[in-house]
Amino acid sequence: MKPAPFEYHRPTTVAEAADLLADHGDAELLAGNQSLGIVMSNRLATPDHLVDLNTVEGLDFVTEREEGVAVGAMTRHRTIERSDLLAERLPILPEAAEQIAGPSVRNRGTLGGSVGEADPAGNYPAALTALDATLELVSADGEREVPVSEYFIAYMFTDLREDEIIRAAEITTDPFPPERTGMAFVELKPTAQTWPTVSAATAIRVDDPDAADPVVEEARLALANAADVPLRVEAAEDAVEGEPLSEASLDEAANAATAAADPEDEMHADREFKEEVAGEYARRSLNRSYERAQT
Repeated sequence: MKPAPFEYHRPTTVAEAADLLADHGDAELLAGNQSLGIVMSNRLATPDHLVDLNTVEGLDFVTEREEGVAVGAMTRHRTIERSDLLAERLPILPEAAEQIAGPSVRNRGTLGGSVGEADPAGNYPAALTALDATLELVSADGEREVPVSEYFIAYMFTDLREDEIIRAAEITTDPFPPERTGMAFVELKPTAQTWPTVSAATAIRVDDPDAADPVVEEARLALANAADVPLRVEAAEDAVEGEPLSEASLDEAANAATAAADPEDEMHADREFKEEVAGEYARRSLNRSYERAQT
């Protein structure tokens, strides 16, 4: 099957792209074309207008800002995977990127495409939720910033308006200084080219990385594919904060993750199995982050 007829637009600026969305209410944005092309080929989406973002300037970047790091919406997975800045400041993002599908997908797929699609099994939505990121959104009427915690609303439904473009994700790095922080992204999935059964994204800051058993000052945990949106598990965070990480605190955190999970049955994993995986992978990710905070 082929896509239904559509008019193709190739803007070169964010303003031009935003104007096209304002003029054509039924337009779809094209980023890495890892999902939209398939959907259109099966005529599950039949937009009259397609706005290609691949030639828009100012959307492909990884840069340090005064309060943290910003990643442009059209930044490819491969760029994120190989970014020295992210490896130093926010290593959870390169680790999440390197586990996305295969090389061909990572060469074309983008951060903005993943966040815009908002599949709760996606790597970036969970990682950005753990990092408490903020999304910069642009339209012909202006700009606004939306915390990731408010952006994901329901299954593949977000606060992104029809006339808005994701410009970047900004992450404040103050809570997690590299010298006292460990981050991890771990996932279980059947094969490289499939969505993960469950993923866990974590960050831990300790008081003294040179201590034998440093105290966890702050922890973050978000799960992917464990609910209809990326799932932040604050009860698990509370379980490990304020003391050195231990088997007891890990047990409590894992139990909290299992209790918080509200997944859907899938062909290769039923709800009960995914709940168990959510707890186990929360444990693994927290433990790995703690170990990395000490190295």
